[in-house]
Amino acid sequence: MDERKTKASTWFRTLRDNICKSFEDLEDALTGSEFADQEPGRFEVTPWDRPQENGVDSGGGEMSVMRGRVFEKVGVNISTVYGHFTPEFAKQIPGAEENPEFWASGISLVAHMRSPLVPAVHMNTRHIVTSQSWFGGGADLTPMYVDEDDKKFFHQEFQKTCDKHDPEYYPKFKKWCDEYFFLPHRNEPRGIGGIFYDYLQTPDDSSFKNHFSFTQDVGKCFLNTYRQIVARHMDKQWTQEQREHQLIKRGRYVEFNLIHDRGTLFGLKTNGNVDAILMSMPPEVRWP
Repeated sequence: MDERKTKASTWFRTLRDNICKSFEDLEDALTGSEFADQEPGRFEVTPWDRPQENGVDSGGGEMSVMRGRVFEKVGVNISTVYGHFTPEFAKQIPGAEENPEFWASGISLVAHMRSPLVPAVHMNTRHIVTSQSWFGGGADLTPMYVDEDDKKFFHQEFQKTCDKHDPEYYPKFKKWCDEYFFLPHRNEPRGIGGIFYDYLQTPDDSSFKNHFSFTQDVGKCFLNTYRQIVARHMDKQWTQEQREHQLIKRGRYVEFNLIHDRGTLFGLKTNGNVDAILMSMPPEVRWP
């Protein structure tokens, strides 16, 4: 594994560790909920290996899942996989049609919260290498009830992160997020957006350094911002009516991830761990 790949995969693991520690701290801090008398949740880590290709190792990952009193279900997965795309799937990946060999490393997170007053969230960042190489990722917030202060805070923090690197990033990546996380069959957005980016090409050391730095800052921004949003609301009381609304809203999440999500497709098409790929599914959901 060359130096760039090592740097990227090491960072994704470090970010995973920092997120899990922070989320467990939130579990410990709960005081006001009806679940406060339960034991705080802790992450369970399950390693997995990708099936070998012609008897050769092809990578794997770790699935970290916590079911707690603040986080009803949260998964923070990391993986580093490599091998060959199928000819059909290679046509959809930049630089893979000429040569189907690939290497991919990343982190993927989805949190479904116990309280309907705490928004669900998704974040992932990744580095992919074919005959080309690039970074991609982003984060988006899915509240059951939109809190305008949370919405403003979430977007302001990501705008600051984007502006630090390029003033054109935020408007471009916000628009991309709004367009991507949209359910056309319902003609509605999945949540209140965030940023989504892809194909930040890294043909040389300079571009790798710049885009890797941005990707690291996206992960740090996510953790700092979402941690504060959870802490604001996790001790508030909620009603059964609000819980019912939350379960129905979660159905939209399931619909998007199974019908439209590119990450789900990538994982399944590259023989990833099915349980890790479908970690994004909520533990309880309802359709009207």
